[in-house]
Amino acid sequence: MLTVDHLNVWFGHHPDRVDAVQDASFSVAQGESFGLVGESGSGKSTILRAIAGLIDTWSGTITVAGQPLAARKRDRAFYKTVQMVFQDPYASLHPRHSVDAVLSETLRLQGMDDIDRRIGRLLDDVGLGRGFRFRYPHQLSGGQRQRVAIARALAAEPRLLLLDEPTSALDVSVQAEILNLLADLRAEHGLTYVMVSHDLAVVGHMCDRLAVMQGGRIVEVMDVQALRGGTPQQDYTRQLIAASQGYERA
Repeated sequence: MLTVDHLNVWFGHHPDRVDAVQDASFSVAQGESFGLVGESGSGKSTILRAIAGLIDTWSGTITVAGQPLAARKRDRAFYKTVQMVFQDPYASLHPRHSVDAVLSETLRLQGMDDIDRRIGRLLDDVGLGRGFRFRYPHQLSGGQRQRVAIARALAAEPRLLLLDEPTSALDVSVQAEILNLLADLRAEHGLTYVMVSHDLAVVGHMCDRLAVMQGGRIVEVMDVQALRGGTPQQDYTRQLIAASQGYERA
């Protein structure tokens, strides 16, 4: 479903150029859930944004469903295949647009018909129900806003979802609900996920494999069993796992 080969992403120009991602390569099979983990600033979200077409200063090869992507162009067919869910559900929704307006606009842009029925089905899919259809973002909790953002992403009937820390802005009590929803949607619709997270427990729960990033580079690609068992190959990954487990008493 997705192949990233020798990806470099940068910002600015010499002598002030910043190389955010360097020589990153990984692949994601159809139906797989793949994680990108690492400390803040390691380049995780930058990779997602390059795939989504939100950054055009990159080199290398990105292939989605067998189609190579150009740096500066994404067509409607791409957005029918790939959608992104952002970290902050309040910032990603227009504050003056109702849930109905958000979903209606997305469906129209994707050339969908029978919009009324589709909106009802999308709201049911994300566990909101049709009573939320004419509410505005300020009338929704953080978890409900993220459910709307997920419904908007699903409106295009994509095959690949890019998930940029989809629960980190939510209360702990709500995070599990959204993660379980995403797991159910993946199974129900046969979706492929690429999930960015700094939380190794989330990746361990949601993903089949993961890439560990440090300083813009991928230092290790491993399966989730190695993460759960604490048996990575690289020292940095071992340090990351140890840090995620908290402090040990002396």
